[in-house]
Amino acid sequence: MAPLNELYDAILNGDAKKAHSATEAALAAGTPPMELIACSMVPAMDEVGRLFEAEEYFVPELLLAGRAMKSAMSLLRPLLAASGQKMSVRAVIGTVKGDLHDIGKNIVASMLEGSGFEVIDLGSDVSPEKFVAAVEELKPHVVCMSALLTVTMPAMKTTIDALQNAGLRTKVKVLIGGAPVTSQYAKEIGADGYSENASGAVGLVKSLLAEV
Repeated sequence: MAPLNELYDAILNGDAKKAHSATEAALAAGTPPMELIACSMVPAMDEVGRLFEAEEYFVPELLLAGRAMKSAMSLLRPLLAASGQKMSVRAVIGTVKGDLHDIGKNIVASMLEGSGFEVIDLGSDVSPEKFVAAVEELKPHVVCMSALLTVTMPAMKTTIDALQNAGLRTKVKVLIGGAPVTSQYAKEIGADGYSENASGAVGLVKSLLAEV
């Protein structure tokens, strides 16, 4: 049990090097990759989210925790792929066309992955066509779009319209977020939800998919 606790603590404290070594130790001891995710990584990222909501953690702590989680996942992904195991939820995420800001998007991606979701990060300046292609090919449960600039917000509606025109809109939940984005805007453009921070995004994904 010690390596599981060590991995939990490493992620919570944002220690990527320790997270990597704890994961190695747990795997060497025969711990299944999915057990590491369920018993260490998901609880750790849940606690990170709670601390953020309580204003005990801030953006730097979220970034460090996400980096530590990714360090552990880098060892687990090949093993999961080789065994044919898959995460229960797949999410596609990206910053919309014309917007190069990605810090917030990266935090959300890390929080989602740390919560046990498979995350495909399309990066920044992602065109509606690229989102549509990703949905067609990867068949995700949810699409997350981010915008930090007011002038790029319309690309969110353009993307949702593109999904609609491709006959894909009803097959995926669409969440939006970013500094200028509001819940009212989410309703106006036909998104399924909006969150103002990474922790809230994770909770929103879980609640939306629970309704399916």
